[in-house]
Amino acid sequence: MGEITVVRKETPVQYCRFMVDGRSYSGQIRGSSVDIVEGDPFTGITSQIRLSYPVDRVKFLPPLTPKKLWCIGRNYVGHVKELEHDIPEEPMVFLKSTSAIIGAGEFIRIPAWAGVIHYEGELAVVIGKGGKNISEEEAYDHILGYTIMNDVTARALQNKDGQWMRSKSFDSFAPIGPAILVTKQLPPETRVTTRLNGKVVQDAAIEQMIFPIPRLISHISRFATLEEGDVISTGTPQGVGEIKAGDLIEVEVTQIGVLKNICGE
Repeated sequence: MGEITVVRKETPVQYCRFMVDGRSYSGQIRGSSVDIVEGDPFTGITSQIRLSYPVDRVKFLPPLTPKKLWCIGRNYVGHVKELEHDIPEEPMVFLKSTSAIIGAGEFIRIPAWAGVIHYEGELAVVIGKGGKNISEEEAYDHILGYTIMNDVTARALQNKDGQWMRSKSFDSFAPIGPAILVTKQLPPETRVTTRLNGKVVQDAAIEQMIFPIPRLISHISRFATLEEGDVISTGTPQGVGEIKAGDLIEVEVTQIGVLKNICGE
């Protein structure tokens, strides 16, 4: 009889950046611990230092600072219907200011004068290899991994302005993290789940997207060159709602983790 070869499927790295005792590090989340590592997913994680911290002791930083923060509007049928809009014929793309980015555990600032503020839990794609006119068949080759974003939105201002930049780019309106799951492709049953003060308010599988990830990458790259480090936030499911000072908002994506933020004034 021939030998049986067992192929072990490695668990994708959950890369993060964090602070502890006043110093910042690159890290890898492993269960309830964070290991210090050297390097990053773009240049290569070169070694693992034998030093770990409990997850609840560290302060997570945004896992990256994107060159461009692309966002997709109305990419789940339920969300389109709850806002009483028509299903788009092609992806609706807008930019969100990178100055809005904060990490997990930081405060989302709720400006009293801006009207109703909504959460929007989303899966975000991190581009690892730039390109122009990328085909849908080649799209996954350009992905470094995935993270989580909360596309916080001043809904009244969005409707008033007629364009979305101001309403979505307030400082702190782009929580992102806590980690990048370094993998090319996620299972279609991967779920985006949002909880407001512990209650589930959004829950959908990514296979429910109107425009799947390869289409989004290909579409954007037709008119703009995607660069290494760009992030594409892929749209939010049904169930968006208001957040106020004192609220805890959590966005969870299967395998990646939970992005937790408290709302403050």
